Amino acid sequence: MFSITLKLMKKSARMLIPAGIAILIGTAFIAATFLFGNAMNDALAAQNTAQLGGANYVISPDSGKDLTDKDQDYIYTRTVNDFQLDRIRATEGVKDARASYAGSVTVTRGNKHASSYVITTAAKRTLLPVTITQGDQPADSNEIALTKSVADQLGVKVGDRVTVNSQAAQYAGKTGDSAGNTGAAGDESAQNADGTSSHDGDSDAASGASVSSDGANTADSGMTVRVVGLTDDPNGAYAYYGGASVLSDNVITAMAGSNDFGNLPVYLVYLDIDDASDTAAASTVKQVSTLLPKHFSVQSRAALVEESVKSMSSGETSITTIFLLSFGILAMLVAALVIANTFQVLVAQRRRTLALLRTIGANKSQLYVSVLFEAGVLGLIASALGVGLGIGLMAALCQSGLMKATGMTMRLVLSGPVFTVPMAFGIIMTVIASLGSARSATAVTPLEALRPIELTDTRRAGVVRAVISVLLIVAGVALCAFSVWQMSENIAGRDSMADKQYPLVLLAAIIGCALIFLGLVLSATFWLPVLMRGVGAMVALAGPSAKVAHANIQKNPRRVAATGAALLIGVTLVSTIATGAASAKQTMNEALTTRYSVDMIAAGTDMTGKQASEAAKVKGVQRGIYAPTRMMTMKDADGKSLSVLVVGVDGVDALRKVVRSDLSGVTIDGDSVLMPKYSAATGKDIPLDKSVTFTAGAAEAQADAANGPSDNDANGSAENGNGQSGGTQTLTLKPRKVDYRRIASNYAAVAFVDASHFTNGGIKADGHIMLMRIDAEGAGVALNDVFTNVQNVFSASAGVTVTGPVAERTQWETMINGMMALLVGLIAVAVLIALVGVANTLSLSVIERTRESATLRAIGMTRGQLRRSLAVEALLLSLVSGVVGVVLGTLFGWLGSYMVFSLYGDTVFPFEWATNGVVLGVAALAALLASVAPARRAVKTPPVEALAEA
Repeated sequence: MFSITLKLMKKSARMLIPAGIAILIGTAFIAATFLFGNAMNDALAAQNTAQLGGANYVISPDSGKDLTDKDQDYIYTRTVNDFQLDRIRATEGVKDARASYAGSVTVTRGNKHASSYVITTAAKRTLLPVTITQGDQPADSNEIALTKSVADQLGVKVGDRVTVNSQAAQYAGKTGDSAGNTGAAGDESAQNADGTSSHDGDSDAASGASVSSDGANTADSGMTVRVVGLTDDPNGAYAYYGGASVLSDNVITAMAGSNDFGNLPVYLVYLDIDDASDTAAASTVKQVSTLLPKHFSVQSRAALVEESVKSMSSGETSITTIFLLSFGILAMLVAALVIANTFQVLVAQRRRTLALLRTIGANKSQLYVSVLFEAGVLGLIASALGVGLGIGLMAALCQSGLMKATGMTMRLVLSGPVFTVPMAFGIIMTVIASLGSARSATAVTPLEALRPIELTDTRRAGVVRAVISVLLIVAGVALCAFSVWQMSENIAGRDSMADKQYPLVLLAAIIGCALIFLGLVLSATFWLPVLMRGVGAMVALAGPSAKVAHANIQKNPRRVAATGAALLIGVTLVSTIATGAASAKQTMNEALTTRYSVDMIAAGTDMTGKQASEAAKVKGVQRGIYAPTRMMTMKDADGKSLSVLVVGVDGVDALRKVVRSDLSGVTIDGDSVLMPKYSAATGKDIPLDKSVTFTAGAAEAQADAANGPSDNDANGSAENGNGQSGGTQTLTLKPRKVDYRRIASNYAAVAFVDASHFTNGGIKADGHIMLMRIDAEGAGVALNDVFTNVQNVFSASAGVTVTGPVAERTQWETMINGMMALLVGLIAVAVLIALVGVANTLSLSVIERTRESATLRAIGMTRGQLRRSLAVEALLLSLVSGVVGVVLGTLFGWLGSYMVFSLYGDTVFPFEWATNGVVLGVAALAALLASVAPARRAVKTPPVEALAEA
């Protein structure tokens, strides 16, 4: 029987090809998913151990033992001296040892500044976690090997001199604390590109104080060092920081706020041990272990790699794999619908053959097994090809280097699940999809061998399916209605489950949508043929080709429903995502507009007027004002202290150019101050007395005194422009409240005063702010370009930050667009398989209707008319299913947006014309292309020959 089945498969090979393609695509996706997970694990493991450099052993804390808080404190307060590096280096078999310590510094040359992550040097460059691409690693005092990106940014090369400084250095210079911070630095681990902490343990040099080893104060001018090399980070050891520079011991000591390298806190030491002989290496490790503080041990690099992979196997890489696998399973479910269609027609076509087999002795179980065996063979062959395709695609991705943009270098890593899971899933899904057809095969009686073949499926869908579908839809609608009701109650301020159990309400909405969708897919055999019949009746009026197409679609409603449902799944998901993304962007844009009164704000202590002038010229910046600022404190009418950014402006007319708020009837003069109605910190009304007093805090007053007399206080006396004493600046004004919001979110309020208070010495500016109104659309530029160009203008000033709703809107849209592109790309696999199903349906219909097509040709239908009838049939299948999918997806997207984004503002319910139009256009085009091959087959056979074969 099996040999007969194989011969039947060979005869029907052309019919099996579309189903095989559907299986191939699904299994290739699943195989590629496992390969991607393997590649991520491998890349992250390599990245997590990249900070070891060429070290083959590491001195690290004993993580496997139960340690008390006292033990933990002991571990993280160890210094370089505690590890006796000189004795370790002198141990036989130890080639080199490097204490792991790192931090952040500012590198300056001329008027250019750049931030760089810095690490300790080593005697041999092989022990460094970064590569020296030019020059050499620091060996003597006052040397640095800069990252190539920082060197390019500053315009320096090997041999030039730069200045390095840090917050710790400045702090130490002001306080005179040069004893270092031997314990406070703690575990400031370097991070990977994905933000996760790795096995670095490099303590943060910025957390101590700073005096150079030769006693020179680095607080203001920093240390001048010579660039001896340039570094690269090919393995992504410090990808999160854009690489790392290497400092000589005395410089990193100064940047850490210490005067002795031995006092720097460390808890990791990297070793290069001669491991040519396992016995000699073990002896060396044993000798080194005797020199270590308690709770520390020597661990091999191989053991660290094994631990890293083990920790990630249940972490984010497995989550990513599961997420991608869900789309692979979706693709296989859609493929199952295509497979089911194929086998239904195969069994129908073979009814006479199956009847003859029954006549010569084959029993029902043999026919049943025969169909399942055929499905298994098809699944095996297509799945094997799919695995091969998946491996090929992943290999091409790894070789292309596209993933280097994420900071990871990926390679092809094969494993058992790459082969077993896709093939098992492909075979099982194919066999399951053929079960219905196998049951149909057992219903064939020997007498049917003598009857004419009638392939039209007249079976009616079962009552059980109808009942289940209705129950699912009713339950889904009820859950969605309940979720919407609870959210509306919460938004209205009434008692609601969404207030305390929001995740459960959101989950109810998700489950409701899933039940509705599942019910509609199960019941598609009832409503989709009826819908196509109605649309087809109107299309039939267009001419004979359309009339024939309409009649053909009605012949097999079950297959039409299965094909339409396959396409419905993909289009609905794409439309849901597109609608949700559009709603998210528009809703958040509205929310940001109401929460901010200024489009873009640049603020900082080192902003210059020249930079402000350049920013005002950026295309898309409609208007801007540049003003001095001072951080002061005040008390409201309830006696609560508020931090306030006081901004000096030239009258209220200047504000109207940039502030989106009703400023009518408001003035700003020497006796008044413009205050916001609501606090940026709490969102509540700020109660004010008839007058408010702003005061520069003690720390600010001390800093002013340390800086000496200002231009407005040439004698350096204790009196300022307002007559206050002791260097403390105060300003008492009459408040006028207006509802403007979040000018600068770091302060409870931003107050606008007349600029004369800054020019006459009443207030001493400690920074500047630039308020900008943006009109990107009117300027014909992208919002992201405006934001980026303004950032570039202020890039030379390390203390200037650019914020505001434009910045948040840009980041939000970038994130949403990226997620949407990813999800749509994944779902496109299911849409592709569904379109293969459309082609399959047309091909099977042509095979079924060989006699009918020949008869139509014989009575005068031209080849062009026959082609057009198949094209119309394909368009009806794809567009009707596509339109229903768009409607469902839009409704689901609106519901999801309401459930999520109504928490942030008034939800916008858009219809995504562009994306939905593209989806329907692609479906229509693919349907037309899918009709080409079947049409050629239908018209190339002469009518007489076709009638004879039929």
